Amino acid sequence: MNEHATRAERALDIRIVRDLTLAAFPTDLEASIVDRLRLDRAWIEGLSVLALDDTGAIMGHALLSRCHIGEAPSLLLGPVSVWPQRQRQGYGSAAIRAALEAAQRLNERHVVVVGHPDYYPRFGFQRASTFDITTSDGSPDEAVMALTLDSAASLPAGVVAYAAPFAS
Repeated sequence: MNEHATRAERALDIRIVRDLTLAAFPTDLEASIVDRLRLDRAWIEGLSVLALDDTGAIMGHALLSRCHIGEAPSLLLGPVSVWPQRQRQGYGSAAIRAALEAAQRLNERHVVVVGHPDYYPRFGFQRASTFDITTSDGSPDEAVMALTLDSAASLPAGVVAYAAPFAS
C-alpha cells in the first residue's frame, strides 16, 4: 500500500474539499454537512485531514467532528471522500489514519463511525453495540462502529448524539 502525504485542511482548500465530496457521493448531502460543520461548534481545527498525491494535489479527505456517546464527548468520523477515479489507492486510508493520529494528539478518546463493516475494522473500529453504543437514526447495527484512541479509556455506553449539521 502506498504511504501518501497528509495535512490538515486550510481555508484555501474549502472549495476543492467540497468538489471532492460532491464527486465522491451520489447527492450533495455529505458536502452540505461538511459546509455546515465548518460553521458549527462541532468543528475541531486540525481534524479535517487531506491525503495528497506526489504533486501535492488533494486526493482524499477525512473529517472528525464532535459528537457525544451518551454524555461523553466523542468524535464522529465522516464523511470520508476520495475522487472516484482515485479510490482503492490508499488515499482514504491515509486521511483516516492521519485524522485519528491528530485526534490522539488532541487527547480525544473515542471515535464513532457509521460505514461499511468490512472497511473500518482495519483502523481498529469494532461493532459499537458490543459496547452498548447505539444510534437513534436507524443505522444498521453492523454499520455502527466505535474505537477508543486511549487504551486506558474504555468506550462509554450510550446513544450517539450527532452534531446539529447532521440533522439539517
